[in-house]
Amino acid sequence: MPRTWSRSVGTDCFSEKTAWQIVAAGLCCELMHIIRHSDPDYAEHRTRLNRRAAPSPQVEATVTEVLQAIRERGDAAALEFVARFDGADLKAGDLRVTEAEMEAAKASVTEEMKAAVAAALTNVRRFAEESKRQDWSITNAQGAEVGERFQPFERVGIYVPGGTAPLVSTAVMTVGIASTAGVPQIVVTTPCDAYGRVNPSLLYALSEAGAHEVYKLGGAQAIGALAYGTDTIAPVIKVFGPGNAYVMEAKRQVFGAVAVDLLPGPSEVLVLADETANPAFVAADLLAQAEHDPVSLIGLVTPSSALIDAVQAEIAKQKPFLSRVHIVDDVLENGTFLMEVADFAEGVAVANAYAPEHLSLVCKEEERWLPLITTAGGIFVGNCSPVAAGDFLAGPSHELPTGGAGKSFAGLTVDQFQRRTSVVKLDREALAKSTPIIQTFCDVEGLDAHAHSAAIRLRDDC
Repeated sequence: MPRTWSRSVGTDCFSEKTAWQIVAAGLCCELMHIIRHSDPDYAEHRTRLNRRAAPSPQVEATVTEVLQAIRERGDAAALEFVARFDGADLKAGDLRVTEAEMEAAKASVTEEMKAAVAAALTNVRRFAEESKRQDWSITNAQGAEVGERFQPFERVGIYVPGGTAPLVSTAVMTVGIASTAGVPQIVVTTPCDAYGRVNPSLLYALSEAGAHEVYKLGGAQAIGALAYGTDTIAPVIKVFGPGNAYVMEAKRQVFGAVAVDLLPGPSEVLVLADETANPAFVAADLLAQAEHDPVSLIGLVTPSSALIDAVQAEIAKQKPFLSRVHIVDDVLENGTFLMEVADFAEGVAVANAYAPEHLSLVCKEEERWLPLITTAGGIFVGNCSPVAAGDFLAGPSHELPTGGAGKSFAGLTVDQFQRRTSVVKLDREALAKSTPIIQTFCDVEGLDAHAHSAAIRLRDDC
């Protein structure tokens, strides 16, 4: 997905530029490192693919200091961080984006951009509406009515990164879902430039998606402000959104004070393909994710040696025409692997161990293999399904688990904006059937007050 984040890793194979440490992920020490099942160290490479994420001590310490400053000094600390990191001289009253700024943004955005935002929001909202949790109830074995209610959180915070580009699509893929869930107060923080401005297209998308408040604040300090509140920014109940290593570490540290969605890191894609894949398409998907960030991860797993050769040739052919070639070169040198496996079944096992954010599945018998992919954040099936469709338009959110977190986390979904509450209602008949069982548990656990709380209702008329 479009975002900027950074990582260091557990070996010297990747660039030690920052932060959220990907342990046992050292796969590449040279340009487009090639791994073959016939290599003597192939088993070692397979083991390294089973990734897990952990914070770096330096980032952890820095974020702790930032969050403490926000908790203790609120707006004053936030404004100091804006000046230090964004170069903008703001006062507390300047932090919130005004209606006038929103209107000016709307007037300056092209009709093409407005149409693109509208098209993406239509798909995102429809997907979210279909997957939204609904209230339900049943009668249990003793006759009690039990069920669940789903209500939107009253106030949520969404972080939208600035980074090297305005992430207009992230506004759609987060705020659009929150509004579909019915959240009445959607608060957005995003960095401003040195003049205190936020990109007009981003502001337009935030407005159209349903943001109620937008603040010019980025980094870990923004997460702290959302979690703990300042004089200007009231605290939220849950924090959402992608960001750099410091933002992710801040989300990890504020967990408990607020809820968080997930910790999405740098963009990554794994293409799992056989000889039926078009090498030009494979190369294009790899390069598309590589241009996000110098620490993105891209990979190809295939039983076809010929496909590896063809994809390498296509990457060399397509790369010179890219505007962000300097970023792509970093990824090709430090974050790319091409793996030849013995057969497609082994490729599926590799993919599940790696648990990529995006998985492109291109092969014969796609419907046979698709159910066997169990850990990817999002799966893109067939030669005609570019990952970019998911980044901008298709419908599911592009905020997806990275760093191997797909083994236990899903991507952002509408139900994450809903509070889930269980409901239990017994009448006298259901209570009569339940009380002996309650008594048995209480006898074993030594909780006589619990037993009494049920029995007393049978002695008196409830």
